[in-house]
Amino acid sequence: MAGDKPEGGEVPLLYSEGNVAARVALEREVRGWSTTELADRVTRAGVKMNQTAVWRIENGTPRRRINLDEALAFTRVFELPLEELMSPPLEGLDIDSRRLVQEAVEAFYEARDARDRLHHAVVAISDHIKAHPDSSRAIHEQCLRLMGDERDARTLSNDIADGGHY
Repeated sequence: MAGDKPEGGEVPLLYSEGNVAARVALEREVRGWSTTELADRVTRAGVKMNQTAVWRIENGTPRRRINLDEALAFTRVFELPLEELMSPPLEGLDIDSRRLVQEAVEAFYEARDARDRLHHAVVAISDHIKAHPDSSRAIHEQCLRLMGDERDARTLSNDIADGGHY
């Protein structure tokens, strides 16, 4: 294309299909997935793909083109915004570092979701006690029985009494 190559070399594009291919390979490797597993996940995300297509996207000469539906399926599978999938991979992060960051991000979201679940459960119990005040003592005793640790049960009971976990 005109303008893509000035005299003497290539202009690196901020967003390009080559970046997507590199990110697909990197994100797949970070997660420890085979090309077959990635193809299966993309297919389950709604875009039929096989292992050969993944390999050709990552390694083919010429590289296999990626259509918009496939790019969007990759964003769903990798849980990345499209802009991030299209961006060049960050310099200075090896596979082990990327795996550790990926694990931390997943743990963060799991913990956030668990905190939200806890908050909603505590609010529901608190609302139940407001509607049935005579059940308060039995609910607190049940917390202690199920948790086994008096300090943890007291913490949960205090959250219930306060009307929420946050």
